[in-house]
Amino acid sequence: MDVNPSPHQTRFLDALQASLGADVIRRDQDSRHAHGGDDSTRHQLPLAVLLPVDADQVVAAVRLCREHGIALTARGAGTGTTGAAVPARGSVVLSLARMDRIVRIDPGQRLAVVQPGVINARLQEAAADHGFFWAPDPASAQTCTIGGNLACNAGGPRTVKYGATRDNVLALTAVDGQGRRFQSTRPLSKQATGYDLTRLLVGSEGTLAVIVEAALKLTPLPQARAVLQARFDDIAAATHAVGRLLACAQTPAAVEFLDGKSLRLARRHGGDVVPEAGALLLIQIEGSAADLAGQAAAVAEAVRVRGLAGLDEAREPQHQERLWAARRALSPALRSVAPKKINEDVVVPIPALPELTVFLDRLERDSGLTIVCFGHAGNGNLHVNLMYDPADAAQATAAPLALAQLFEKVVALGGTLSGEHGIGLSKRPFMPLAVDPVALSLMRGLKQVFDPDGILNPGKVLPD
Repeated sequence: MDVNPSPHQTRFLDALQASLGADVIRRDQDSRHAHGGDDSTRHQLPLAVLLPVDADQVVAAVRLCREHGIALTARGAGTGTTGAAVPARGSVVLSLARMDRIVRIDPGQRLAVVQPGVINARLQEAAADHGFFWAPDPASAQTCTIGGNLACNAGGPRTVKYGATRDNVLALTAVDGQGRRFQSTRPLSKQATGYDLTRLLVGSEGTLAVIVEAALKLTPLPQARAVLQARFDDIAAATHAVGRLLACAQTPAAVEFLDGKSLRLARRHGGDVVPEAGALLLIQIEGSAADLAGQAAAVAEAVRVRGLAGLDEAREPQHQERLWAARRALSPALRSVAPKKINEDVVVPIPALPELTVFLDRLERDSGLTIVCFGHAGNGNLHVNLMYDPADAAQATAAPLALAQLFEKVVALGGTLSGEHGIGLSKRPFMPLAVDPVALSLMRGLKQVFDPDGILNPGKVLPD
């Protein structure tokens, strides 16, 4: 519902327009509505949308927000699923979409300097021209921004070998809650000088500072790549194989997991190209052409456990795509199961994966919901999808209860709430369950240091 701004808010908006210019601020209904939500489906209409083109305008915007006591939520493309980009009531949205310049790519230092509005896939294309890539590869790479990747510490299938976003950032330039611009550190690959503000800011979801530039670590493109598809009789056999894979001397680039229910759904959507099995692992290996045969042999030995039903290897790109078809068919297939889903990205220690999957079978029976499980098994990071119909009163009641039970089990297994989506609004109430109370207190202290007036993306990450 649109609410007319108060006299104080009107004065603030007029001051923003006078300082930043009419081309930076959007006060019309359509712009505000378009920037009021993300893929969590939560929505809150902001007072206005700001579209800065440089860091100076970000500084001016933050200072005006602080002066007038108005909250500000920075956002990228809005592909997040936790509500982290949903503004608080009576706040403004700072869209970084127009700060989309690749400042430079320096192959000699293996780094790229970019603004936060650069699309992930665009950076990958630019880096590939120099023989490099940036490791984070979330499923939304064609639309998500580097700033969004930084905000939630995005990952993807390659995380098992190359790390998540936090492991692939050298330095950041940001603006804190007082409108002070600072550089987290120098963009060097090795240093031991003071606290690591870079790693602190990555994953902070815009609650500590607004990132305006990033120096990113690039990795050389592999000479060769192969994909192996291992099919198993059941989940226990597949998760046993994951542990053996990660004990190998050579780390796979990706280890993706699909349970039997996921495969049946994907097969319904993708046809016979999707195999029938109790569980499946997709294992990608990368390196020099000379090393690939040895890696493939090591993988084949690791997955040779009781319950292995079949193993295929693909080195040609077209054949690789065929093996990946099961994973690609899954997301569209999920839409046919139920009108709504709760998609969580929990993480548990790899030895705990079998117990988690047994628990999910029991939770499905007890809750009456359909639960579909897949994800990045090489990190113990599984996407647990609780499928339900909000129009069905029993299912609508069961879904949040099942979510709470899931988180309780994950934490009891030594795991945590999120591997790559972040906390945002949706998982914020569960933070005390997963984070030590002293650690939570220290986090609140850091928030106070970076943002003493609490104007940067309030109501996210840290519980009340």
